[in-house]
Amino acid sequence: MRTITLSNGKVVIVECLSCALTSGVIEPDGGVVIETEYFHAHQDVAYPIKGLIILASKRHVKCFDELTEEERIDYINILFKIREAQRKVLDIEHVYYFYNEDTTHHFHTWMVPRYEWMYKFGRSVESVRPVLLHARNELKNEENIKEVTEAIRALAEELNK
Repeated sequence: MRTITLSNGKVVIVECLSCALTSGVIEPDGGVVIETEYFHAHQDVAYPIKGLIILASKRHVKCFDELTEEERIDYINILFKIREAQRKVLDIEHVYYFYNEDTTHHFHTWMVPRYEWMYKFGRSVESVRPVLLHARNELKNEENIKEVTEAIRALAEELNK
């Protein structure tokens, strides 16, 4: 079991955070952005950055090559739809995508938007960690959380019409 502090300050104890989120045991702030038969998309629960979406496999696998053909097709289709909605609804011009296989969670992709304020941390992939830490430590204020929640609602509305 792992103890995890969410961006809203709530502490949860889970065996697998992704399993808890995709199964509905833990409700991510703002709810589900979009869900398919194989994947679950939600605002990242640790970093309050508007439009930072986690696309997680519902099935507990760790590696991309463990996905079935149906899951792979669903993955690329839903990833595309989320990115399209990020651009259309939130005017996000650039996104960094991350997926790693040595995680304690299971297969998921981080879709990290790039905003103008982030460039003070740099422009390369190396800047993402300081951006995330800044968000976790400095952006838990009421105004930002309201913006993040509104972005979740807007993305979910666009993606589920």
